[in-house]
Amino acid sequence: MKRSYHVIDQQDKKAERELEKFCRANGQLLLPLVELIEQARLAVDQVIEQVGRKTIETILALSAEQVAGPRTPGKASGEIRWHGRQQGRVFLRDRQVEVSKPRLRRKGKGSGGEVAVPAYEALRDDATAGAQMFETLLRGVSTRQYRAVLPAMASTVGVSKSAISREAVEAGAQQLEQLLERRWDQVELLVIYIDGIRFGDWHVLSAVGVDEQGRKHVLGIQLGATENAAAVRDLLTHLRDQGLATDRRYLFVIDGAKALRAAIAEVFGGEQPVQRCRIHKLRNVLDHLPQEQKPQVKSLMRAAYKLPRAEDGMARMEKLAQWLERDYPEAARSLREGLDETFTINRLDVPLGLHRCLATTNIIESPQSGVRMRTRKITRWRDGEMVLRWVAGAYRITEGNFRKIMGYDQLWALAAILGRRNETIGLQQEKVA
Repeated sequence: MKRSYHVIDQQDKKAERELEKFCRANGQLLLPLVELIEQARLAVDQVIEQVGRKTIETILALSAEQVAGPRTPGKASGEIRWHGRQQGRVFLRDRQVEVSKPRLRRKGKGSGGEVAVPAYEALRDDATAGAQMFETLLRGVSTRQYRAVLPAMASTVGVSKSAISREAVEAGAQQLEQLLERRWDQVELLVIYIDGIRFGDWHVLSAVGVDEQGRKHVLGIQLGATENAAAVRDLLTHLRDQGLATDRRYLFVIDGAKALRAAIAEVFGGEQPVQRCRIHKLRNVLDHLPQEQKPQVKSLMRAAYKLPRAEDGMARMEKLAQWLERDYPEAARSLREGLDETFTINRLDVPLGLHRCLATTNIIESPQSGVRMRTRKITRWRDGEMVLRWVAGAYRITEGNFRKIMGYDQLWALAAILGRRNETIGLQQEKVA
């Protein structure tokens, strides 16, 4: 059976009148939406993208009716009266839209008699427009493509490349400032991961901490690579200045860069335990081996790391190094270099349930992947400040997906190993006993 369909072209004036007529005829369906906008400031742009600007104008008319009553032809009556229409702008999540809004005036009040339309005032309240634009960009829309992804509304304003870029710079600078101004005086941090990430010609150092409850925190970022002694020192000094106490012991988990290791000793003291990433060590050794030797060496190294006692694991590794030394001296040298610190958690007698999260830098590499994903469309990094702005914003969004680390319920034991004396440790010990 054939069915007739009424196709509406929104560019046609007649079609707009038909759409308005339909919306007003079904106004009762929109009244709950009016209340949500006025009372809860509902983000209605997801609905508006489908229905169009005319729906906004209908909602404004319904809101005006709740204040002044239905508009009647002929002589005006009542204390608050309709006084034609005027152009206005409302804010959606990531743009402004020009609309024709009702004008209301109070009887006999002259120039001071204007009466606000509640829904219009609610939609104009836009304290977070810049941040929301910036978040949209971080979720994969470039400034050059921004106009294309917005709904095709002829009167939409403020979506040019320059305008969006300006909003993004301001919001990104704010995100960076908020990230760098975080204080750590009241956060009981136990583990600090440090690693670097590259953006074009720029390197950014990142630090992520884990507190006694297993929650992750982005501690700070700094331009520079892990091999850059000055950059690493600046990052750690910043953390100290932001309240990270240097008279406490932390477990530092790093990729093994010598400059990074030296900076930890300089800023936080030489007694800080450092765990070098086992995955980095494994890759470094395998890079010096032919393809046919890699599976066997990988299996032997992993087996050694699974031994609970550090002495037993070190002995296995030394035997492997002696075997490699005959034919692959570079691999043997790489294996022995810094090997002792890859067994730090074994030497500290950290519970096995925490080894998976503390033996590698995976905890920081995971949020770094989120940063890469949210900045992957940027092809030209103009300067270091631009890099820091985008990285800070991407980290702030990525933090929303953070979960507690695996084995977090055993962190009380690590706290005791690090010498933290607090009520939490005592309570956890009693619970286990």
